[in-house]
Amino acid sequence: MYEIFVERHFAAAHYLRNYPGNCEFLHGHNWIVRVYVKAEGLNEIDVGIDFRELKKIVDNVIDGLDHTNINDHPEFQDKNPSSENIASFIYKGVKERLSKNGGVNVSRVIVCETPTTGVTYWE
Repeated sequence: MYEIFVERHFAAAHYLRNYPGNCEFLHGHNWIVRVYVKAEGLNEIDVGIDFRELKKIVDNVIDGLDHTNINDHPEFQDKNPSSENIASFIYKGVKERLSKNGGVNVSRVIVCETPTTGVTYWE
């Protein structure tokens, strides 16, 4: 079993509804995203998945968040765009796109609001 990851970044604003503090106000982050996938074996060129392919998949998921107010995204109309919910959103988006790539499955997603604070999501 192999676990492969890529790290990507995006910049976006958000606010947390009903939060008892200053995070209830619009503010921004330079988000850090690490996506880990599992490959049971290697392909014909001895890689689990090409890093470029995995980067494209992740970028396709997070491009809709980059340079936006995440609260305006359809996924976050009825739930807070917390790091937890963003990690789950990215996980599910990557999982859906990887379903076309046999033998490789998403294992976990890490989303960080800062270099020292973050969340890990997995199923």
